[in-house]
Amino acid sequence: MEKCSLCPNGCATNSFCGRTGGIKIAKYYLHPYEEPCISHKNGSGTIFFCGCSLKCVFCQNYELSRNLRGKNISVLELSNIFKELEDMGAENINLVNPTHYSKEIVEALKLYRPNIPIVYNTHSYENTKVLKEINEYIDIYLADLKYYSSTISKRYSGKSNYFDVASKAISFMAKKPIKFNENGKMLSGTIVRHLVLPQNTADSKKIIDFFNDIKENAYLNIMSQYTPFGDIEKFPELKRKITKREYESVLDYAMSLDINNLFYQKIKSADTEYIPSWDF
Repeated sequence: MEKCSLCPNGCATNSFCGRTGGIKIAKYYLHPYEEPCISHKNGSGTIFFCGCSLKCVFCQNYELSRNLRGKNISVLELSNIFKELEDMGAENINLVNPTHYSKEIVEALKLYRPNIPIVYNTHSYENTKVLKEINEYIDIYLADLKYYSSTISKRYSGKSNYFDVASKAISFMAKKPIKFNENGKMLSGTIVRHLVLPQNTADSKKIIDFFNDIKENAYLNIMSQYTPFGDIEKFPELKRKITKREYESVLDYAMSLDINNLFYQKIKSADTEYIPSWDF
């Protein structure tokens, strides 16, 4: 790719995401640990894509985001994986970290469109123009909103403009109509995920202030599962899990704003058992 506009990095030569050619994945399976309305009964048909256009230092999928492992597949093979997961009983097709493969994903969906929801699982550092182009193929957005502070986003992800970009992207995603079936499975809509980080409760509350303006149009998941991982040697504050007090402070703040479309986790969710083992 001589010039790429799939994400806000706008790489001209070497790709920041690490992509060097075609599609590269590390795993696909029925994932039981998403939100209850996503994993539902049989599990979410999850495909983990390699490389990343954000690369947080604490990434729990570090080997994938740094493109250290994986298997190259074609567009046809990706479409076949959609069908295989559907045949296995997947509740949806969950595209994890899809940004830099969005064109190929659309091509694969044109070859085979499953009769289950398509989930776009993203860090939200997205080019809104690209989201508009792929929106007709997406039913559900699982969208991280990681940071409010430009200082914090620069420190942990190297992007001082993260919130400016991600908030615009999420405001667009939140236009997706919210729909559930009679059994509580999400068919359409947006879930905004926020991972509470150590010593960052004030930043988390600013994220919640933003979400408060769109709370009727999306769901919020306040996540306690931060586990020290990745390349955090130079970040001593990230070498511990969050405390119960930190998590409850953020959760109580969301409840004080009458945010009812809310998911939350038990503090024991901070465990490496929730990080998948990679097949390829």
